[in-house]
Amino acid sequence: MSQTVHPNDALFEGEKPFPVIPSCEHFAGSEKLIRKAMSLQEKIGPVFDITCDCEDGAASGKEVEHAEMVAAVIGSDDNKHNMAGVRIHDYSHPDWKQDVDILVPKIGERVAYITIPKATEASQVAEMVDYIQQVAKKSGIEREIPIHVLIETHGALKEVWDIAKVPWLQVLDFGMMDFVSAHQGAIPASAMRSPGQFDHPILARAKAEMTAAALANGIVPAHNVTLDLKNPYQTYKDAERARNEFGFLRMWSIYPTQINAIIDAMKPDYSEIEDAIGILTAAQDSEWGPIQFKGELHDRATYRYYWQLLQRAHVMGQTLPDDVRQRFFE
Repeated sequence: MSQTVHPNDALFEGEKPFPVIPSCEHFAGSEKLIRKAMSLQEKIGPVFDITCDCEDGAASGKEVEHAEMVAAVIGSDDNKHNMAGVRIHDYSHPDWKQDVDILVPKIGERVAYITIPKATEASQVAEMVDYIQQVAKKSGIEREIPIHVLIETHGALKEVWDIAKVPWLQVLDFGMMDFVSAHQGAIPASAMRSPGQFDHPILARAKAEMTAAALANGIVPAHNVTLDLKNPYQTYKDAERARNEFGFLRMWSIYPTQINAIIDAMKPDYSEIEDAIGILTAAQDSEWGPIQFKGELHDRATYRYYWQLLQRAHVMGQTLPDDVRQRFFE
């Protein structure tokens, strides 16, 4: 094996690599807010995704116009980085197929992902994904459109391992507010804020189960929003706990100041990035055989860990040495 073999080829031969996507997903419902988010994306760089909301964002009776607007904005020149997804209506809503019929033919090649909310069982998710696949095929779209699924009901949590096996899935999102609401007042409202959202046993169990199912199936787990819009530090601390205690690799933002707080909390520590650079460079130069680094043995298992870490650092816009970028990312 040549020493120039790329990590994706050396470490994941015959496997589907784990998705490496931004750690922040920013929600926007109106055309004004979507375009504002795209402008911010252009300003600070392609370090967060934008979710255009056709579910809660559409006024009643205006579902068609709203979906058409979202398609137009995602298809426009303002979407410079093609990092905008869309949340459609849920399975029980009469317009979910209409959303797909409008969006997929128009922006199937550009939409970053499609998010499915409020599923109550795996069969609903499978049916919706199958319909998206059919419309994509009829529209001549050959790519797999990444699918994100909200786990926010009793049924979805009960069947989360089956949901995680549905094709095209990239992300499982935890929908805390709907999940708490579904408990009929048994979980106090205070548990929708910190520290309750992490310490309440029912919520802690739900988050842990969802992240376990996601990660075991090669899917990114995404954490719910921070309700406090005006305190970026609270968002930072929530993202930090979600990342370090529950294994979430992504988090929702609903206010612009939350974006950088989430990215900062979830980005890899620079000391780990330095180790990743040293280990991966030595491994590639040794044709991906076992090596010693700082007196420790490393092999393919640790190479995978550090390669995923280095990719996340790159996606989050962290500065990497020129030779590292050239070696691994160009």
